[in-house]
Amino acid sequence: MSSPSAERALRSLGSNLKVARLKRRISMKDFAERLDVSERTVARLEKGDGGVRIETLAMACLVLGELDRISGFLDVGSDDIGLLLEQERLPKRIRSKVSAKSFDHDSGQSGNDGSNGGVGF
Repeated sequence: MSSPSAERALRSLGSNLKVARLKRRISMKDFAERLDVSERTVARLEKGDGGVRIETLAMACLVLGELDRISGFLDVGSDDIGLLLEQERLPKRIRSKVSAKSFDHDSGQSGNDGSNGGVGF
C-alpha cells in the first residue's frame, strides 16, 4: 500500500477487531471457524492486512454483533464532505420561467391554463 495514513487506518481497524474479539472472550480458533477462514487469515485481519477479503471483515463484524457499522459506513446522509460538495453545486439563483406579460396580477395566476408554474403557496 502506498499511503502511510491508509496503512495506519487499517492497522487501527485490525487492532480494534482484535480487542472486540477478546472482550467477547472469543478465541482465535473459534473466531476463525465462525468466519469460515483459517486462523492465519484472522491474524492477518487483526494486523490490518489490506489483502484480507472485505467479506471476511463483514463476517467478523457480524460475529462481533457490529454489522450495522459496515452498512452505515459512508452513509450518504452523514457524508459531510459529499453534502458540502453538493451544496456548492446548487445554483446561485433560479430564474423564473414565467414571463411578466403572461402573469395576471389580479388573480395571481400565470398563463391561460391557470397554473402558476407548479408551485403553490
